[in-house]
Amino acid sequence: MNLHALRLFTKVAELKSVSKAAQALMISQPAVTIQIRNLEKELGLTLLESKGRGITLTQNGEFLFKQAQRLFDLELDIENKLEQLKNTGNEELQIASTHVPSHFLLPKWLAKYKQAYPTTHIHIKTANSQQVIEELLHYKVDMAFIVKEDGHHPDINYQFLMNLDYWFIVPFGHPLAEQKVTLAELMQQPFVSREDGSSTKEYLNALCKVHKIPPPKVGLQLDGINESIYAIAAGYGTMLAPSIAASSFIQRQQVARVFIKDIDIQRPIYLCTRKNEQNTSSTFNTFSNIINDSIS
Repeated sequence: MNLHALRLFTKVAELKSVSKAAQALMISQPAVTIQIRNLEKELGLTLLESKGRGITLTQNGEFLFKQAQRLFDLELDIENKLEQLKNTGNEELQIASTHVPSHFLLPKWLAKYKQAYPTTHIHIKTANSQQVIEELLHYKVDMAFIVKEDGHHPDINYQFLMNLDYWFIVPFGHPLAEQKVTLAELMQQPFVSREDGSSTKEYLNALCKVHKIPPPKVGLQLDGINESIYAIAAGYGTMLAPSIAASSFIQRQQVARVFIKDIDIQRPIYLCTRKNEQNTSSTFNTFSNIINDSIS
């Protein structure tokens, strides 16, 4: 495959315009068009279709665009890692994580690693589950941590680490505090919800679907776990929260649990890596060993 033509196609797909891609790449529009036509001929596939004054991707074009993005992201990742080795002699470890591992588990694991290897640079990005997987697929990070039951991506390897308890919580002194109710009864309460793309929000909606009841009424939507629990502690609503985050609020009598009849929730945490990729980095392997030792 002609990688130069593939790079031109990727820019056209990104900008949804041949003329804008040509301008960005500082080459003529006819030259871009010829390269893409040659690429389509080489592959035996139609990649672009005209749409008004612009273009749209065919189904084959969408597939190639996503794969090409990952290819060129890998190229950039290799360049960055070589630059790190040249400048410092040390590898860096890039991590993406959803909120629960990032806030409540990774600090302990990182502290153990840094005590043994103080000169290694480790960077963490915290985001929702959808964003974390995108970071990993596009070579923005070396590993990822996620809380998610299903919907696993076929190009990601999921290594199970542990289960975490999840609790429904309400403000301390709420009429439902420490009570046992049905899921349907609790869903009548206003909920503090996480943002779209959050696996906790997806899980709660799926739980309601399984039990054939309407999803909760969202009264407030926040992007983080602690922010959401603080809203509960301030006196508003209910939410599904990881026990590791809610327990200290319960001990201080700021929030209280609500028990659901016949439902106990445990959710899995996974260490995620790209499939078919051998991780030979000493930093990666040592950090993975520390995690496994911590939870064994």
